[in-house]
Amino acid sequence: MTLRAVRIGLTGPIGCGKSTIAGWLAESDGVVVIDADDIARDVLGPGTSEVEAVYARFGSAVRGPDGALDRGALARIVFSDPNALEALERIVHPAVRPRVDQAMASAEAAGAKAVVIEAIKLVEGGLATRCDEVWLVTCEPATQRRRVIDRGVDQADAEARIAAQGDLVERLRPFATRVVRTDAAPATVKARVRRDLADARDRRAASDET
Repeated sequence: MTLRAVRIGLTGPIGCGKSTIAGWLAESDGVVVIDADDIARDVLGPGTSEVEAVYARFGSAVRGPDGALDRGALARIVFSDPNALEALERIVHPAVRPRVDQAMASAEAAGAKAVVIEAIKLVEGGLATRCDEVWLVTCEPATQRRRVIDRGVDQADAEARIAAQGDLVERLRPFATRVVRTDAAPATVKARVRRDLADARDRRAASDET
């Protein structure tokens, strides 16, 4: 019997370590990571119907001098206005889901043992329902703020981005199969992630056998 890959959704607020954990998972044999946020960026690439819908909704303020989307200008608008963020998500999420499904199917057809979907909007974007497990990545607020600023984001922008996500952890907690805290030393967190991956695979295999 061929066992289906375990599907893991990886989510959590900005600056808490999702991408680091995704990188660790990708180092494991047979694990494919799909970055839904990268797919969302591609959805708003030049000439797509979605980017044209963004121009229609947000106007010339988000169109750069070269005609391409000014992502910084768009971010400043949506991170300061929840209604604007919802409008953007209504444009982007329906286009992201089928691309994630296609990437997941391709990975499984190629023999992946685990497929990880990394996405801030895993639940809101309708991707959590594709997953066997949802891993919620969290850390202390001070750690989160420092990490965002260390990326080169100025403090005011960092505060705005964090504030725009509000109580994201508490909203996502009911959907979480596992909560992964990243405040500890990297080696400690990495060891925990590897144990969780092994356990998730075992649970998937046991489910397939019943």
